[in-house]
Amino acid sequence: MPELPEVEVTRRGVAPHIEGRTVHQVVLRREGLRWPFPAQLPQLLAGHQVLRTGRRGKYLLLHFDHGTLIIHLGMSGHLRIMPSGIVPEKHDHFDLVVETPDGLQVLRMKDPRRFGAVLWHDHADGLLEHHTLLRELGVEPLEAGFTGKLLYDQTRQRSAPVKQVLLAGDIVVGVGNIYASESLFRAGINPKTPARRISLARYEKLAQAVREILAEAIIQGGSTLRDFISVNGQSGYFQQTYFVYDRAGVPCKVCAAPIRQIKQGQRSTFYCVNCQK
Repeated sequence: MPELPEVEVTRRGVAPHIEGRTVHQVVLRREGLRWPFPAQLPQLLAGHQVLRTGRRGKYLLLHFDHGTLIIHLGMSGHLRIMPSGIVPEKHDHFDLVVETPDGLQVLRMKDPRRFGAVLWHDHADGLLEHHTLLRELGVEPLEAGFTGKLLYDQTRQRSAPVKQVLLAGDIVVGVGNIYASESLFRAGINPKTPARRISLARYEKLAQAVREILAEAIIQGGSTLRDFISVNGQSGYFQQTYFVYDRAGVPCKVCAAPIRQIKQGQRSTFYCVNCQK
């Protein structure tokens, strides 16, 4: 599943093409994806301008004057920018057609597995942060509110393994499986450690590691996970720099001990028993 860096790479890729542009047309080629498409979405958006793009966790946000389009890429979805008139392929389910000085341009969503989502939040329904998909999300890891002290304070009563706490998303949002494993390695923390047993100093290291890992992944275009590709059709290459993820049995790049793989919450965790205490 595309994680926060992949979604941020997508946002940065589409922003120059759609921000400030007026919607000419919305094309829906099925009734919905994970959930039904919003009723009357083409009529809701036609003639309105995309004011700006945003992101909340793994959700891409397109802000209009009267509401916000919420897009989730699911397990296999991705967005592409292309000229108008290109014939859609089998799994191209959603088009946002915008007007540009050079003619019409299309933001097209492909989603073979159909676990993605295109939803609408109307300003009349209240604040966006109160939307059912967003209201329980934790702080953004790349913003000032994410600190080691926050992690420490919010985990004093949590006996779950620290990696599971990172993935839960209610303290910090968007730290998915790949980047949780890599961040814990960089911070030298064993992923099985109960969250409440980790000191403030070690949480400070972990918060810094999360920020660094996510920032590096964004710069490198994210990870190639299954069929994720960016807006321009290129695959990310952060996976080439993994220290532990998907390297079970391979010597650790730091100490040469074999990387271990375990299951936590039905997800694979990779770590070095020597480097992560």
